[in-house]
Amino acid sequence: MDEKRDTRKYIEDHFREMRDYISKNVRDLELEKEFDKQTREITEYVDQNIRKIRGSMKESPEPGSEYITMPLIGDHAPSFKAKTTNGEISFPADYRGKWVVLFSHPADFTPVCTTEFMTFASMQDEFKELNCELIGLSIDSIYAHIAWLRTIKEKIEYKGMKNIEVTFPVIEDLKMEVAKKYGMVQPNASDTQAVRAVFIMDPKARIRAILYYPLANGRNMDEIKRLLQAMQKADADNIATPANWQPGEDVIIPPPGSCGTAKEIMESEEESKYCLDWFMCFRKA
Repeated sequence: MDEKRDTRKYIEDHFREMRDYISKNVRDLELEKEFDKQTREITEYVDQNIRKIRGSMKESPEPGSEYITMPLIGDHAPSFKAKTTNGEISFPADYRGKWVVLFSHPADFTPVCTTEFMTFASMQDEFKELNCELIGLSIDSIYAHIAWLRTIKEKIEYKGMKNIEVTFPVIEDLKMEVAKKYGMVQPNASDTQAVRAVFIMDPKARIRAILYYPLANGRNMDEIKRLLQAMQKADADNIATPANWQPGEDVIIPPPGSCGTAKEIMESEEESKYCLDWFMCFRKA
């Protein structure tokens, strides 16, 4: 009797194991089918979008449209040769070892541009003292440039400035060759005029700062000069400048790169230094 009971128990246990094993495999199979289905759907979706992307990359721009490109901060400034009011220039070869402010304006004989050129011209010696040359650009011709600059000198008086002679070169860019290299023509603003762009280049012809203004608003030349001075100060002393910094004001010491350095900076008794916290230390002017 015991033997039969044991045999029956063994058979029941064996079939129970078989049932559990089969049930588990059925569930796994169903999950695997669902997984395979989802995998196929995801793969088809990805492949479909890859085909779309590849197709769009092969498409040509619509007639009359162009991709707008511009150099970025840290890039080497695009080189060019151009006819200007001071004769032909070759950039950057003719400006080796100098800082350069290259700025564009929409058109000659326009009021905002006239105020900008008069202001830049009145500050030209201040920029030269900072080893910086000015170069202007618009898509007008040399003859329009000359006529406009003569009008400025002979007829225009603005904020106490009169008899202002613009002696820095102004580029003729009728084919927009230079303007397009620097992303100065932006079709949503105008496809026939350059926006108010400013590129500041260092003596190694690297782009150090970029400013863009809309067509209707004049630039702040004092700010351009201040920014130039701030970059020169940062290069010379390995420091940074705080908000609204002006020459002669306190500067920022670069923050520490380790806990040990932070402790040394905080405990340092350097007279010209003061800290607001471990990461924010200044050097007195």
